[in-house]
Amino acid sequence: MRIGIDARFYGSVGKGLGRYVQKLIENLEKIDKENQYFIFLRKENFNEFVPKNKNFKKVLADYRWYTFSEQINMPRILYRHKLDLVHFPHFNVPVFYRKKFIITIHDLILLHFPTLRATGLNPVFYGCKYLAYKLVIGSAIRRSKKVITVSNFSKEDILRNYSFLKQEKVGVTYEACDSLADENKEIENREDVLKKYDIIKPYLLYVGNAYPHKNLEGLLEAWKIFAEKELETRLVLVGKEDYFYRRLKEKIKDEKIARVVLAGFVKDADLIYIYRQASVYIFPSLYEGFGLPPLEAMSLGVPVISNSHGCMREVLGEAAYYFNGQDKNSIKEAIEKLLRDSVLRARLISRGHEKVREYSWAKMVDQTLEIYKQA
Repeated sequence: MRIGIDARFYGSVGKGLGRYVQKLIENLEKIDKENQYFIFLRKENFNEFVPKNKNFKKVLADYRWYTFSEQINMPRILYRHKLDLVHFPHFNVPVFYRKKFIITIHDLILLHFPTLRATGLNPVFYGCKYLAYKLVIGSAIRRSKKVITVSNFSKEDILRNYSFLKQEKVGVTYEACDSLADENKEIENREDVLKKYDIIKPYLLYVGNAYPHKNLEGLLEAWKIFAEKELETRLVLVGKEDYFYRRLKEKIKDEKIARVVLAGFVKDADLIYIYRQASVYIFPSLYEGFGLPPLEAMSLGVPVISNSHGCMREVLGEAAYYFNGQDKNSIKEAIEKLLRDSVLRARLISRGHEKVREYSWAKMVDQTLEIYKQA
């Protein structure tokens, strides 16, 4: 087959989605010596991918995501390469592309949390954008040969919201956690890292964005109660400053919430050390398609407490301690429990190491290749 992969999200430019695309292609290169692959990239990540398999060819497709240019020009370049199948790793499939394709839908966050938008958007403009999202994703699902998603929770969510979709059309391929510790052995003992970000032990850690569904405002409400009685532990939030983090900063200041550190963007080498020194990793998110950060924490020997969300229970199983993310007292009690119960902490650390080993990118790609053959 001649298979195209829309890799415009490839690598660091695409964040979590970029990692998925990168691991998909890297592992396909290792196992597939039969099919021909055409990897479509933008200028900003074109040099990031260096083919290691002679059957893989990269193609420049420098069209920004979610634009009219993408809708008009992507079909042209895809048709030009006479592809038997195209894999779109996101919902933004050009509406004018009418040959065989499959899509990966990681989650339906934008459907369930329509307020998830950039600041400053005119409400009318945002309403149009949201409607366009619903139309594009519905069209992509209807026209695709197969739909891949990353958990059974997401599969059920997709089937529930798109009743025309048959169950057998949706396949689940779990993502995986990279071995962060192996890649960063040189940062074992660097107390200067904590000083750089004004972090003092002991501390709870959260790593990620501050979009509304991540529920960091709910976490802060719980932390405010906890911090009134416990005068030593800090809460460290790691994530690049944006509108949502600035809003959190204002809340912390206005409500005088004690001992919260907004560390901002942290480079990977420093982040591993910050993970390892944390007493607990906390994940209060109200909705996820897979939820990678808790697995990363587990891989580094950090006990995890998480919202009792269907997806997180599926992915983390018995390796995490759960709370009700919509109840600030439940969050507070979970924090207290993990900080005080050393036996539970040790048990979760042990289970976490075992849980991480259940997931692998190689397994994900084996399953994806099988879906290509079916499609």
